[in-house]
Amino acid sequence: MSGTGTHQLSISINGRHENFDVEPRSTLAELLREQAGLTGTKIGCEQGSCGACTILFDGEQVRSCLMFAVQAADSEVWTIEGLASPPPENQTSPTPLAGLPELAEAFKRNHALQCGFCTPGMLIAGTLIGEACGGAINEERVKEGLSGNICRCTGYQGIVQSVVEVFELKTSNPAGEKPQ
Repeated sequence: MSGTGTHQLSISINGRHENFDVEPRSTLAELLREQAGLTGTKIGCEQGSCGACTILFDGEQVRSCLMFAVQAADSEVWTIEGLASPPPENQTSPTPLAGLPELAEAFKRNHALQCGFCTPGMLIAGTLIGEACGGAINEERVKEGLSGNICRCTGYQGIVQSVVEVFELKTSNPAGEKPQ
């Protein structure tokens, strides 16, 4: 802890090591948005109920509004910006969730978004579900997996359809070839 009441910490964010001075009460969501400038992580309910602040924390899906920033010291964090973009030259670790960019395209194609506020959390959760299900993906498993993410606009059908479509295709066509 420094003399000003802040804590110094180092975090790997989207494959790059970064250092921050944070107040003890700052959440990880606040650090990501306000200090790291990664505004794809949304702050909705601030209670962990809506899923808009979903990130990958050491490989696990977490609600960043429920974590203090100091809890993330020396950890690996991935946000929607890092998961959906080509890796930068100075990235120190491989990008997880390789299916996320493809799912984002399916969201567009299937009209799975309107205002877009929930979309980053839905994409992360949807990709985790799809990759975890392997060949056993179906609508019920997707609905169960997305139950911690709230969308107030779309009615969920396009979201569920997109996850099933992308990950059914991946298991029926593991080489990733586009159908003719």
